[in-house]
Amino acid sequence: MYGPFLGFLWCLVRLFVPAPSGRKRYNVLAALDAVTHQVIRVANHAYINAESVCQLLRQIAAAGLARPITLVLDNARYQHCQVVQALARSLRIELLFLPSYSPNLNLIERLWKFVKKECLASRLLANYEEFTAAIDTCLTNLSTKYKDQMDSLLALNFQTFDDEPIVTA
Repeated sequence: MYGPFLGFLWCLVRLFVPAPSGRKRYNVLAALDAVTHQVIRVANHAYINAESVCQLLRQIAAAGLARPITLVLDNARYQHCQVVQALARSLRIELLFLPSYSPNLNLIERLWKFVKKECLASRLLANYEEFTAAIDTCLTNLSTKYKDQMDSLLALNFQTFDDEPIVTA
């Protein structure tokens, strides 16, 4: 949502960051290739729904990626509907749903955190168009300007607890 993102600021007088009244949405639904770090995205100014997910599935299928394709999803209701599941089957895309409350297992969450920090945090964007342009520019430059940061951020390193001692309180 378009609004102020405050950073660290030390001052003697309270400073208010201007934010627009009302509510405007800029929704970005994206898929991230875990190996090449290619981002395929769908954006709109309304709501993410089953049709948005179907549009993303069609773009993934048209991208010419190596088969098989497994799309890791959280458990949003619009991702579970029959329309999405039927389209995924017809496009030969496997849908893998993560357990509830486990965003740390999804690489795209690391990307969203980076985008928010890089293009929104501690910046005053004068209007909604600048807000959307900042996000689009950041996502467009991931493979060029931010390539080194993406290579380290999107590494396939996940913490496992096989040999960790269990401590109870």
